[in-house]
Amino acid sequence: MNSLPAIKPGAALHYLELTELAALIRSGDASPVEVTRAQLQRIEKLDGVLRSYARVTAASALREAEAAEAEIRAGRYRGPLHGVPIALKDLFRRKGVPTAAGGVLHRDKPADYDATVTRRLREAGTVLLGQLQMTEGAYSDHHPDIAPPRNPWNAAYWTGISSSGSAVATAAGLCFGATASDTGGSIRWPSAAAGLTGIKPTWGRVSRHGAFELAPSLDHMGVMARSARDAAVLLQAIAGPDPLDPTALQAPVPPYARLAGEPAQGLRIGIDADWNGDGADAQTLAMTAAAAQVFQELGATLVPLRFPAADAEQAVRDWAPNCAVEAAVAHASSYPARSADYGPVLASVLDAGLALSGTDYQRILLRRMALRGKVDALFGGVDALLTPVQPMAPLTLATVSTLGRQPGLVAALQRYTCVFDMTGHPCLTLPAGLCEAGMPMGVQLVAAHLNEATLLRLGAAFQAATRWHLSRPREYAE
Repeated sequence: MNSLPAIKPGAALHYLELTELAALIRSGDASPVEVTRAQLQRIEKLDGVLRSYARVTAASALREAEAAEAEIRAGRYRGPLHGVPIALKDLFRRKGVPTAAGGVLHRDKPADYDATVTRRLREAGTVLLGQLQMTEGAYSDHHPDIAPPRNPWNAAYWTGISSSGSAVATAAGLCFGATASDTGGSIRWPSAAAGLTGIKPTWGRVSRHGAFELAPSLDHMGVMARSARDAAVLLQAIAGPDPLDPTALQAPVPPYARLAGEPAQGLRIGIDADWNGDGADAQTLAMTAAAAQVFQELGATLVPLRFPAADAEQAVRDWAPNCAVEAAVAHASSYPARSADYGPVLASVLDAGLALSGTDYQRILLRRMALRGKVDALFGGVDALLTPVQPMAPLTLATVSTLGRQPGLVAALQRYTCVFDMTGHPCLTLPAGLCEAGMPMGVQLVAAHLNEATLLRLGAAFQAATRWHLSRPREYAE
């Protein structure tokens, strides 16, 4: 494992954690207008190469920054997102702005309303820099007409899917945090690939109203940030019941930001060494073991357990047909009627969904229910599970280009991610090392439904004891 490069004192403003910037804005030591201008200049300078933004909304961002600055000066401070520039995955509708979900069908049509996530961020006083690029329809590939974002750590490596733009922009200092979504791993893979902290909350913890659907029962709305504390602030703003989404959970939202400051001492972390190690490479095993050691030193108890691995393997096999059926329903108004506007990968998924029988789909749903119950039972004895994000070191684009011919590699990549989309449990991804090639690697914590606070507590404690989350891509450090 490579050692972590030191972060120089007085690191560049664009690489501050969101919560650090918020403190400067609140004290008057940073101007939302000047910070926003600096972000827009950096985007203009770098994003022609990185391609993280689908659309930059510079004029409205400056207006929002001016309004935030005036409110703060007048003593009407809304909270830690007030005046902070962030960006939206191009899945979340934003009134007056084309929201294309990585495709071409809607790229010239302005949305006529805000998604609930968008509205809540506006109410928190954020500055919205633009819409971030993503894979088509939030599935596994970018539309052929759209150039994929490039990993700022090394352009030869995968950015993860589907929240690729969210990862690239946050990692390269082109925003201070981003919204994201996760249907099979789309917050966790990009977070690991770019050295970020990402949280996939419990299914329904964040409203899906106004977000383009891929597979509604699998789609989780979340965030990507530079630290667990930043993720807590963002999640605090967007979580909670929503009358516009009857599937949004009614449970009150805990004070995530405050709870993230509590120590890890006394928490129990479950580890299935066999499941974590099955097929994992040496670098992944070493990273996961090192992370477990940090948690133990922080006062957490490591608890050996047995994860329902056979059921999880079945869930990996079930994920694609489950997703395909729901995606076919989500796209029924435009597919196959406008099939020419779809890329080949998403089109093939929709065709597969249309072909699956109702009885086969029902069998998948029953297996999902059983797996959810078995995973629920584990949290009677532990507060969280610790796993890798993926069982292999970071993937090059050359390797990713072969995934369509390597079903075994695809299944391995999904082993620790899509399982928890199938069960709906919350997950937190943390940077936990660098591979031999110098690319970020990540671990995953999983908790009981609606127990995001425990994940954020563990994540913040881990990051107080380590420096992996402070590492930045060298080429874009200045």
